[in-house]
Amino acid sequence: MKGIFTALLTPFKDDYSINEASLKKLVEFNLEKGINGFYVGGSTGEGLIMTTEERKEVFRIVKEAAGDKVPLIAHCGSISTDEAISMAKTAEALGYDAVSAVAPLYYGFSFPAIRKYYDDIVSSVNIPMVVYNFPGGSGVTFTADYAAEMFKDERYMGIKHTSNDLYTLHQFKQKIDRPVTIFNGFDEMCLGGLAMGADGAIGSTYNFMGDKFIKIFEAFNAGDMATAQAIQTEANEIIAEMIKYTVLPCEKAIMTHLGIDCGPCRRPFLPLTKEADEAMARIAASL
Repeated sequence: MKGIFTALLTPFKDDYSINEASLKKLVEFNLEKGINGFYVGGSTGEGLIMTTEERKEVFRIVKEAAGDKVPLIAHCGSISTDEAISMAKTAEALGYDAVSAVAPLYYGFSFPAIRKYYDDIVSSVNIPMVVYNFPGGSGVTFTADYAAEMFKDERYMGIKHTSNDLYTLHQFKQKIDRPVTIFNGFDEMCLGGLAMGADGAIGSTYNFMGDKFIKIFEAFNAGDMATAQAIQTEANEIIAEMIKYTVLPCEKAIMTHLGIDCGPCRRPFLPLTKEADEAMARIAASL
């Protein structure tokens, strides 16, 4: 389970219900681009502003569309351990390859409580766990020492590291005393993550430019850093334009301009301005 994984968007209709047809088209679009796998129901998928049943429905739709063509990771993270377990069991029943979870939010849980949360989830299923290390979103930072202790349990198979701290990414690889998969999380530093030891990357802009990141991954592994850097620069120019506005609605707008209607983001996200939508149309035309 390595390479370039798309953190899937969840297309919605105008009434904010799941757009099943568009979600299946989005999966097929990414498969045609050569994506190595999918990360389903995470931050990009707006999982934390959907109900548990809606998240399970997204798992089902993606599995139907992707089949067994690529590995699937189901993000089951929740502030509630019971809800996370329920989603993990659904993912396992559907045939997902792994589950993932962000640390529980808001209450400032202790590390023993967070570890118990993860142990309870992974003990409820017979598929492995990818820990989602997202300090900026969860308020929880997994240190390399903490991860080394946690990963003595072989049910933990990887880490999605969404952080600017690439030193800690490197330390994960150094201090965990068995092979594990480390995914870089921030798209704009994909190449940096690979250089510091990541085995692949999970990203949101891969929905519409996964082919660029596959080329970065291939060029890096071939030792062609000049090509990898040039493509990362191309991708970052697009990301910089999106950051001027709001990234998730921009990603959905780009996909819609590419012909797959992804609809709006769930509230409290605001709709894009006309200026922003026109900018995203220009990006779509350039791809």
